[in-house]
Amino acid sequence: MKVTDKIVAKIKRIDTGDVFGYDTLGLTSDEIIAGSKALSRLVDKGIIRRARKGYYYKPKVSAFGEQKPREDVLLSLYLFEKNKQVAYVTGTRLYNRLGLTTQVPSSIRIASLEKQVKGKVGNMVIKPAKSYVKVTFDNIKYLEVLDVMKDLNTIPDLQKSDGLVYLKKVIYDFDAPEIKKLVTYGVAYPPKVRALLGALLEAMNTNITAYEVLKKSINPSSSYEYGINSTLLATANSWNIV
Repeated sequence: MKVTDKIVAKIKRIDTGDVFGYDTLGLTSDEIIAGSKALSRLVDKGIIRRARKGYYYKPKVSAFGEQKPREDVLLSLYLFEKNKQVAYVTGTRLYNRLGLTTQVPSSIRIASLEKQVKGKVGNMVIKPAKSYVKVTFDNIKYLEVLDVMKDLNTIPDLQKSDGLVYLKKVIYDFDAPEIKKLVTYGVAYPPKVRALLGALLEAMNTNITAYEVLKKSINPSSSYEYGINSTLLATANSWNIV
């Protein structure tokens, strides 16, 4: 069977709106070049659409016109590689989802340690952000909390008191092993994040060994600007948070 015929037969069995790549089509390494050309011809004919490089979908047509796959499906193309998560959404898009801001961003920030993620999902531009550790599916919940601490001064419309309430609530729900993981990842973040995390853990009477690690990792003569005083956070002064 010709590569083109093989691809067409596979595509016929794919639902409209589903995103697929070379793996889905079952192409061997020897068939990739011919397969790429065949897929380009199918794109030109309007049979399929290109979602991003190496990924395609069958367009779904409704009474409202042609519909693209759901945004979360398209976004997942930038977050996963070989079914493993290697990046996560951060920035205003994340803080909106967490209920910390009502602002809807004009772009999506995606953080990854190993590469700069750029692209487009619908009309939304994807911009790269920095991850301080290797991203996995299991550590994203910790990185999101640490990102809130990192960006606490710049999250749109967020009152510091509300931000601290949110952080305390999330940390309170963590058990001891989760707190340990949070600290382990937190040590990789900038000093101001380590200081705020330590101050929160101390204020919440968490296991003392957890925040001692953070205390040793920051310069005792440095101060960290958050606009937070001891009224908002009782331990702010002892961690040089101002």
